[in-house]
Amino acid sequence: MPKHFLEDMVKNKRAKEDFREEPEPKREIQYVDTMEIETNYNPQKSRYLLWFVALVSVIFCFFAVSFLFSKAQIVVNPKTESVVLNESVLADKDSDANGMSFDLVVIPGQESKTIQVSGEKSVSTAATGSVLIFNAYSASPQRLDIDTRLVGSNGKLYKTQVATIVPGMNKNGTPGQVSVGIYAAEPGPDYNSSSTISFTIFGFKGTPKYSKFMAVSEKGTVISGGFIGQAPDISPTDQSTALSDMKTILQTDLVNKATAQIPDGFILFNNAVVVNTDDANMSSVYNPNNTATMTLTGTLYGIILSEAELTKKIATDNIQNYDGSDVYIPDIKNLTFSLSPASASGTQTGSTPVTSTTVITPTTNAPVVLPNTTANSLVDAQSINFNLSGTATIVWKLDENKFINDLLGKSKKDFTQILSQYPNINSATLNLSPFWKMSIPNQAKDVKVIVNYPQS
Repeated sequence: MPKHFLEDMVKNKRAKEDFREEPEPKREIQYVDTMEIETNYNPQKSRYLLWFVALVSVIFCFFAVSFLFSKAQIVVNPKTESVVLNESVLADKDSDANGMSFDLVVIPGQESKTIQVSGEKSVSTAATGSVLIFNAYSASPQRLDIDTRLVGSNGKLYKTQVATIVPGMNKNGTPGQVSVGIYAAEPGPDYNSSSTISFTIFGFKGTPKYSKFMAVSEKGTVISGGFIGQAPDISPTDQSTALSDMKTILQTDLVNKATAQIPDGFILFNNAVVVNTDDANMSSVYNPNNTATMTLTGTLYGIILSEAELTKKIATDNIQNYDGSDVYIPDIKNLTFSLSPASASGTQTGSTPVTSTTVITPTTNAPVVLPNTTANSLVDAQSINFNLSGTATIVWKLDENKFINDLLGKSKKDFTQILSQYPNINSATLNLSPFWKMSIPNQAKDVKVIVNYPQS
């Protein structure tokens, strides 16, 4: 055991000696000489190059954005032609058989004027009122003649103003009834009554109908107006002056109303207006303060024409080789319209002449009497003749949408050739933006057309 122990110790010692590391070789440090390399770097030239690149980029972006927002504007002067008119035109009512039609606008109205009254006159008037007449006699209607006498519970005699028919009783036995106006058999205030009065029919006295027909003054009404004595009187001079003033005001008011009611596309010439005033039936109401209120009624008859039909008629008659193009006359309302009196009188059937019929002149709006004209004749006329005179400017219209579509995407040099296809254009100017653009944009929203139409 000890022997082997010593051997092991010797082996371990040798092994340690064999295991010793070799010494690390020395490092050799080499020194390399550095060589300075020269370059031609110029800071100023580099800065110029940078600015040039930036400038080119900006220009490129500018052109790119400009092309995205390119626009075109075309200013057009349409074709126009002036003509001097003096022609007779025939128009049919509600028909364009002769190329022209006409229609009537009818507007009633009234005008009142209060004036001071200085004169007096003897007046004797009968009271008037309204009653309900009942038929409790039978289911058959009963006719009552005009001036049927009614005896009032006040002992006064009254008469019916018109003939009437009193309906019979219905199936339930309810009496038939009718309203009718009455007037006092004699003038004077004794026949006036503000209270309810009952009546019997004098003609039925002594018959079974007497107790079955009765009348009462209508609820809410009075019998009034009976008068005998002196009353204010309007002198003929004051009446004539007031009538003239009311006519002028009424005519102006009716013309304004008619003008406001004319639909788009139609024309009402000032002197194509006929005003009928009922002078004979002008009413006068006397007031307690020595004044009187006069009321005049009237009716306007206006001849309205289609502006499109009239314009086409004028163009056809006055433009050589007119091709039916769309035209208009901006100053058409300034033409002088003269209605032929013969055409206004027309064919009449039981027409009643009016007291006063006037037309309005285009320059002064003063009434001018149109003889031989009646209200019914103008209403009944199926055709009229009128004359148009004056200077008119005929203007050709442009179909802007078609014009724009023909221009989209076209080169600037083709603009003149495209214009030659539009005889309704007198001249036109094309402006493109940006200015270097040589073609019209491809989209309609980028093209604007301005037409210099003459103003009326």
